[in-house]
Amino acid sequence: MSKGVWVMLAMATLLVTGNVAMLWFVLQSGFSAKEQPMKLEVLFARQLRRLAMPEAQKQMKNPVPATDEVLAEARGHFADHCASCHGNDGSGSTVIGQNFYPRTPDLTKIETQSFSDGELFYIIHNGVRFTGMPAWGKDRHEPDLDSWKLVHFIRHLPSITSKELEEMERYNPMSQVEREEQERIDRFLEGGDLDPHSHAPHH
Repeated sequence: MSKGVWVMLAMATLLVTGNVAMLWFVLQSGFSAKEQPMKLEVLFARQLRRLAMPEAQKQMKNPVPATDEVLAEARGHFADHCASCHGNDGSGSTVIGQNFYPRTPDLTKIETQSFSDGELFYIIHNGVRFTGMPAWGKDRHEPDLDSWKLVHFIRHLPSITSKELEEMERYNPMSQVEREEQERIDRFLEGGDLDPHSHAPHH
């Protein structure tokens, strides 16, 4: 047999073996999201993600310049849309992020930073199936400049400053209780009376 046929057989064997291993794992542990993925499952999922990504998309170059203004806009966007799962610092150490299966990744680590700009954009724009990562891009790739700006911000995360993190807290979504408390404080600062039936939330 030719070398090409051997390669095809080896890939088919690897695919079947991986599927059998994953099926065995699911049957053993069920569908609980409390478990940590096995190393084999992580490796298999990452390889599938790379294979499923069109080569042309991997090679895309960021059309948005990495200016201070762009990073500032991306910080606000990330804090408002992404930090609930990823955290302002990109570590994924949030209540939501740590209860996904698989867990929300630490964006500052090499596993994410080693992606090309095109790969990061593709993940933001299209999301990742069977995870908690949604598809944020609503249009075609070309006009989705917001996702390209986020790519710059993800690159910046390993060196983000405490001042930037403090600024981002202003853009984080508030719960209904927090929103009502803020409105109560705003009314007081404008000269109104504090609502005696409203109390600050307990932490």
